[in-house]
Amino acid sequence: MPDAAGAPALTEAAAASAPAAPRTRPARPRALLVTGLVGLALFVAFGLTVLQDVDAPLTQPLDDAWRRLVGASALEQVSWVVPMAFQHLGELPGAVLTILLVPAWLFAIRRWRSALFFLAAELGGTLVVSQLTKNLVDRPRPADDLGNGLFGPLFSVDHGSFPSGHAVSAGILLVAVAAVLPPSKRLAWWIVGGLTALGMVWQRTLINAHWFSDAVFGVIGGASATLVLWWAFSTLLEKDYAKPLFRRRIESPAHEGAS
Repeated sequence: MPDAAGAPALTEAAAASAPAAPRTRPARPRALLVTGLVGLALFVAFGLTVLQDVDAPLTQPLDDAWRRLVGASALEQVSWVVPMAFQHLGELPGAVLTILLVPAWLFAIRRWRSALFFLAAELGGTLVVSQLTKNLVDRPRPADDLGNGLFGPLFSVDHGSFPSGHAVSAGILLVAVAAVLPPSKRLAWWIVGGLTALGMVWQRTLINAHWFSDAVFGVIGGASATLVLWWAFSTLLEKDYAKPLFRRRIESPAHEGAS
C-alpha cells in the first residue's frame, strides 16, 4: 500500500508531466470591424448616390447652403496660418510626416508592427478610398458663383470633388494614431484628432475646393477603412503596447555608482 506521505509528491509529478494548456489568442475587437464596415457602407452608399447625378446629388441643397455660409471669395481670406496649416497637412509636408517620419520613428523604437500598420493605413487609404473613388465618381468641384460672390477652388486642385483627399487623410490620421497609442493615452488624442478632422472639413469648404458632403464623407471613408485595418492588425498591435513610445534615458555606470 503506498505511503500516504508520497501522495503529494506523486500528484506534483503527475501535474508536471501533464501537457500544458494551449494558449488562447486574444480575440480581435469586433466593434472595430463592425464600426468600420458600417462607415464604409455609408461611404459607398453616398458615392452611388452622387453617381446618379454628379452635378446635383441629394445633398446639393445642403452643400450650396454651407458654401454660402463658409466659402471664401478671395485668397487673402484663406492665407492665414490656420487654413494654411490644414492645407499643408494634406500635401507634401503631411505626407512626409505620416508616410516617412512617423513610420521611421516607430521602426526606430522597435514597434515595427505599428509602423507596418501605419504605412498600410496611409497608403491604402490614399490610393483606394481617395484616388480610386475620385476616378470612379468624378464629381465636379465647386465652380464660380458670382451671384453670391464666390469663385471656384482658391488653390490648385486635381479632378474630382468626392471624396476630399485632405479629409480622407484626416480621417486616417485620426484612427491610425489612436491605434498605435496605448489605451490609457487615447482620450487626449481622440479630442485633438477629432478637432483636426472637423478643421479639415471647414478648410476644404472655406477654399471652395470641395462640397461639404465630399469633405464629411471623406473623413468617414478614411476613418472607417483605418478601423477595419486596426481590427486586422489588432493582435499584432497588442504586442507593441508594452514598448515605450519614447526611449528611456539609459543611466551610465558612473552615474549608477554615484547613486
